[in-house]
Amino acid sequence: MSGVRDVNSSRTAGTGTAARPASWLAMTLALAGNELRLAARRGESLLVTFVIPAGVLVVFSMFDTSGDTSTGRPVDRLLPGSAALAIIAASLVSLAIATGFERQYGVLKRLGGSPAGSSVVVAAKTAAVVAIEAVQLALLVGLATVMLGWTAGATASPPLVAAGLVAGTVAFAGLGLLMAGMLRAEATLALANLLFLVFLVLGGIVVPLDRFPAAVASVAGVLPAAALSQVLATGLGMSTADATEPLALLIGWAVVLATLAARRFRWD
Repeated sequence: MSGVRDVNSSRTAGTGTAARPASWLAMTLALAGNELRLAARRGESLLVTFVIPAGVLVVFSMFDTSGDTSTGRPVDRLLPGSAALAIIAASLVSLAIATGFERQYGVLKRLGGSPAGSSVVVAAKTAAVVAIEAVQLALLVGLATVMLGWTAGATASPPLVAAGLVAGTVAFAGLGLLMAGMLRAEATLALANLLFLVFLVLGGIVVPLDRFPAAVASVAGVLPAAALSQVLATGLGMSTADATEPLALLIGWAVVLATLAARRFRWD
């Protein structure tokens, strides 16, 4: 937040008058940089965010949880799921909890009187998480390649993976910031962890959706976690399914949740 304050406290050269507020983009970039610095100080949070998806990838790759419904190796299915789990852990759980307590302790209230509106806060926090998740994805792919012998499929599409990462981050960050901006910090903590478990089960991350009853699979299929897993699976070449529909669904979730987060966010 000091970056936003520094941008807005500059003076017009030679006049001594206050400069006009920085542009929306400048404020967003300044606050995003500050968010990354704060994230680096929360080492225990980053550790959990990085370790859990990696643990799911390595441990469950040793077992076949597909129930004989998949002919590929477990890692081929679990890498996209673990990447989706990493995005959910960072953009929903960690972000929601940290922001909830920042709001409760009055940290965010100082921004309420600045030109940086709620849309700047939502955009900056989301951008910072995207940067963190890019590192997470690189580490998961490296881990899968070195330890588990994974190779990308012939139909792999890095642009599709990038689109899924950004859209998924915006969607889950929007959900996390919506909760953090409306609920008490303790309620946000509990709900974020509950949703994490729900998305872990119903996102096709550990168990394929076709192993669930038809009614449950239908509901799970329209949730952002399942859409994200499907987009990443196609993007990494682990599935030949058309990703157009799940990507459109994921973008729809992203637009709705980010808009709600920006409009409903309260400073205190």
